[in-house]
Amino acid sequence: MGNICGKSDSDNFSQPGRVLGSAPPQPERASVPAKVSGPPRTLGGAGSTPKPPDTSSDAVEARRRAAEAAEARAQAASSKSAGKLGSQLAAQKKQTRNDTLKEISNNEIRQRDADEAAQSRTHN
Repeated sequence: MGNICGKSDSDNFSQPGRVLGSAPPQPERASVPAKVSGPPRTLGGAGSTPKPPDTSSDAVEARRRAAEAAEARAQAASSKSAGKLGSQLAAQKKQTRNDTLKEISNNEIRQRDADEAAQSRTHN
């Protein structure tokens, strides 16, 4: 059986062995340059300095138009009626905590009254 994680073309016993307790041979080390020339670079850049923001008239005009379009979409969304569900949601958002509790209490009272009426009809 072979080793599926290691090198497949080398054999463990193809090189001469070493004495027990001795360290394995150290690989040769590459020399590090003493001085790096040139200006510092930002990581992730393509070796060039970052561009300043584009201030040409076309870019400024495009930004202005994009801002106007976003503002128009926001105004259209806020002025548009949301229909029946939207109006119900708006009414529900306007309710205070006490209003909500009163509504729940009234619903419970009506439910109890309906249950009592149904029981009195069945007992005759």
